[in-house]
Amino acid sequence: MPERHFTDETNAPLSALGIWRFWPLRFVLFFIVLTGAYVGCGLLAGAVPKKLPQIPTDVSRPAPVLLGIAIMITLYRLLVRWTEKRGTAELSTNHALPHLLGGTLLGFAMFSGVIAIDVVLGGARIQGFAGFDGVVSAFSMAMLAGVAEEIIFRGAVYRLLEDGFGTLIAIVLSGVLFGLLHVFNPGATWASTAAIAVEAGILLAAAYLVTRSLWLAIGLHIGWNFTEGGIFGAAVSGGKSHGLIATVFSGPDWLTGGKFGPEASLTAVILCIIVAAMLLFVAIRRGQWKPLRFKLATA
Repeated sequence: MPERHFTDETNAPLSALGIWRFWPLRFVLFFIVLTGAYVGCGLLAGAVPKKLPQIPTDVSRPAPVLLGIAIMITLYRLLVRWTEKRGTAELSTNHALPHLLGGTLLGFAMFSGVIAIDVVLGGARIQGFAGFDGVVSAFSMAMLAGVAEEIIFRGAVYRLLEDGFGTLIAIVLSGVLFGLLHVFNPGATWASTAAIAVEAGILLAAAYLVTRSLWLAIGLHIGWNFTEGGIFGAAVSGGKSHGLIATVFSGPDWLTGGKFGPEASLTAVILCIIVAAMLLFVAIRRGQWKPLRFKLATA
C-alpha cells in the first residue's frame, strides 16, 4: 500500500484537499464568507427591533442574535469540512462550557479592574444603579460579537496565518487586521486602533492558543464587552451603551479612552498585556507555540 501523507490539521490526504491545501485561498474564502455573514447578522439584529417598535428591544433582539450565532457557527463548520476535510475540534463541545464560563468571568474581572483603576486615578466616577433597560440587548450584542469575531479572527484569520507563518507573525498580523477594521468606528483614533490591535492581537490569540479551542476566547470577548457596556454603560468600540451602573468618565483620553470607550485606555492595554503574557507562558509550557515558518501549502 502506498504511503499516505497527512496534513497537520486533518485526517485527509493532501490529494483530497485539492487547491484548498494552499492556506491563502482558504484565508480569503473564510474571511469573505464569514465577514459577510457577520455583517448580515448584525444588520438583522439591528433591524428587527426597529421593525417591531411596539416590543421592547430587550425582548425583540435576542432571537435574531441567536439566529446569527447559529449561522456563524454552522458556516464555519461547513467551510472547515469542505476545504479542510476535518471536524471542527476548535468548536468541540468537550470542555466548552467551563471554557466559555471561565472566559466570561475573566473578561468581567479584567474590565472591572480597568474601571476600578480609572476610579482610583480619577478618570471614572460611579453614580449608582441605572436600571435594567437595555441590559439584555447589550448582552445579546456582546454574544454575537464574541462568537462571530472570534470565529473570524481566531478561528480563521489567526489559525490560518499561524499555519503559514508560525505563532508570532500570526499574533501580530491578526491583531493589526482586527485593529484596522475598527478604525472607522465612532470616536476611533489611531491610538484606539493600536489599543484594539494589542488587546485582541495578543490577549484573545493567547486565549485561543492556550486551549486550541475558541470557547475561552469567545467567553473572554463576551465578558469584556458586556461588562464594558451592559454593566458600566461605557461606549463599546465607540458604540453607545446603557448599563446597570451609571458611570461618568472624565480626564485625558489615555486614561478614559475618549469617545471610543475605556478599552482604548492605557489602563486596559497594560492589563491585557499582563494577562496575555500569563496565558502565553502557559501555552508555551504546553508546547503550543509554533516556530517561525514560511509556507503556502499545508504539508
